[in-house]
Amino acid sequence: MYKIIHIINPVKVGDSSDLKVAQPVTFESLRIAKSNVKKVEIFQLTAQYEEDKAIIPDHFIQTKNLRRSVIDIGNKDLNRKLPLIKDILKRAFKVAGKNDFIIYTNVDIAVQPGFYNWIIERISEGVDAMIINRRTISDLHTEVKDLPKMYAEKGEKHPGYDCFVFQKKLGKKMMFGNICVGAVYIGLVFFLQMKLLARNFMEYGDEHLTFHIGNDQVWRSENNNVYAEHNKLEFEKISNRLRKRHKDFQAVLRSAFPNR
Repeated sequence: MYKIIHIINPVKVGDSSDLKVAQPVTFESLRIAKSNVKKVEIFQLTAQYEEDKAIIPDHFIQTKNLRRSVIDIGNKDLNRKLPLIKDILKRAFKVAGKNDFIIYTNVDIAVQPGFYNWIIERISEGVDAMIINRRTISDLHTEVKDLPKMYAEKGEKHPGYDCFVFQKKLGKKMMFGNICVGAVYIGLVFFLQMKLLARNFMEYGDEHLTFHIGNDQVWRSENNNVYAEHNKLEFEKISNRLRKRHKDFQAVLRSAFPNR
């Protein structure tokens, strides 16, 4: 038997942030999805800074507060307190057994009520790593009470990577360097290593399982360029190591984002 450990990174934000709308919807959708699971234990964890604790609902298990951020890496141009993905995953690894599965999703990604049960079915079929691509729905509905209407929207297919499911023993082999959340390349690093390392990796691009409200693409803003460049440099370091270890690295790299 195995458990599923789902970890997210909540953050306290001001009224102008898109997360002000997205996070409460995410929190409630995860609670509902967990309530529909009977056969497998689901542990919903958060990795947060001390100042973020107050916004986290009681149905999540708060892990030890994050202590460092990308600011501590040494680049004076990095002044936003964005956590490193390896520090978030470390907290999930600590809770998980070697055969357990870990899920990491961006905190603005909400899920359908059958989210976990669908994943459990795929695991029973032998899938040990998967990426589930989101649907982008309209921003007509923005409150938790509107969740049934959000569930009902088919939305549009989105090419980015923002929901990752993998067995712990596979995740422990992956490298993340000093890549931070909130900027590009993090999804690509997940994709490459999951595809290279898993016995049975699957990418699901058309499933109606996860969704995002609107398509503002904050991560593409000019203010985020310095973090994109930081992650790009970290990605290149990881890529160089993967290229030496895996003869099919280039083929796997070409398979990422095939429609772009």
